[in-house]
Amino acid sequence: MELGGGGGPAAGPGPEALGRGGLEFLQHTVGSLLSSYGWYILLAGVAIYFLLQKISQGLASRPSSQPGAADAAVEPDVVVRRQEALAAARLRMQEELNAQAERYKEKQRQLEEEKRRQKIAMWESMQEGKSYKGNLKLNQQEVESGASTSSAVPKSKPNKKPLRGGG
Repeated sequence: MELGGGGGPAAGPGPEALGRGGLEFLQHTVGSLLSSYGWYILLAGVAIYFLLQKISQGLASRPSSQPGAADAAVEPDVVVRRQEALAAARLRMQEELNAQAERYKEKQRQLEEEKRRQKIAMWESMQEGKSYKGNLKLNQQEVESGASTSSAVPKSKPNKKPLRGGG
């Protein structure tokens, strides 16, 4: 009797038999999957292919569309020119803002001068004994119409009829 040796039937199937059986099982499994879901797998593969192509084109075109990010670190002249342009733009904006502020101050001075003239006119008319309230209302309407930029037309009072008859 041989212990542990031999290739008898009690030893079991050999590695060649297991390899063939595993290969047949794999073929059967893959074949059934392809027969059931083949078209879906094909369409998913094509979609993934086109998606990868689009992403790779996007990544390839990105650095060429923005050369400033990579070249700015390499060329200090470009950085200096950009900073000078930025400083010039800021200076122009500041000058424009100062001009606007100056115009606003001038407008405020004119309004204050007009109010002062109205007060003087009101005081003079009061000293002469004239009615100053009527003049004040007229002057205020003139200032408001001159100061306002909107084209608002003052409402005229319609001719009102008395509620009761004359009799």
